[in-house]
Amino acid sequence: MIQVNTVSKRYGSTEVLNINELTIPKGQSLGLVGNNGAGKTTLFNIILDLIRPTTGEIINNNVVVNKSEDWKTFTGSFIDESFLIGYLTPEEYFDFIGDLRGLNKEDVKTFLNQFDEFFNDEILGERKYLRDLSKGNQKKAGIVAAMIGNPQVVILDEPFANLDPTTQIRLKNIIRTLTENNEVTVVVSSHDLSHVTDVCKRIVVLDKGNIVNDITTSPETLKELESYFSA
Repeated sequence: MIQVNTVSKRYGSTEVLNINELTIPKGQSLGLVGNNGAGKTTLFNIILDLIRPTTGEIINNNVVVNKSEDWKTFTGSFIDESFLIGYLTPEEYFDFIGDLRGLNKEDVKTFLNQFDEFFNDEILGERKYLRDLSKGNQKKAGIVAAMIGNPQVVILDEPFANLDPTTQIRLKNIIRTLTENNEVTVVVSSHDLSHVTDVCKRIVVLDKGNIVNDITTSPETLKELESYFSA
């Protein structure tokens, strides 16, 4: 589904990303982990054509992302609150995203019903603009918006940050449901090793822009990652 081919990113003489090859098959849940500055967000920004690579290309379902916008019709993502439109209410924002995905307001309302527990009565019907919500509630809105329209690819950067423990557990269940039929490709970055190993079948470790480990998740993966990052 997603192919990363000889992708690098330089700012002046500083190289922040250098990935020779990475393939994420359709339906796989992949976790991207690494310390600050490892290149996780840079990679996501290139995958989403928010920044251009210095070399190489990203192919999303046979579409070269910096040469065509066709990939946007089947890709949902949330990186941070800059993805939101702060002067809209959550309802207005969801309707806006739904319209982009070809859904009417009733379709969107029906879709949102499944997230009542995740929203915990803090998102809908509050008569607040997105910019006035807490960081955690902004994140909830952004994550759910990324799933509107049944995208084939969902990309989430640090989705567990700023969420309380109950909401983190609910989010893990949502991600598992997305990937249970091996139809949706989900790529998640996280500093929380336990969460990412809970929901992802594969873990890629980045260090200074390079892939240093590529692991099929097993009961030993969390210990393996903890050992690597404590060395």
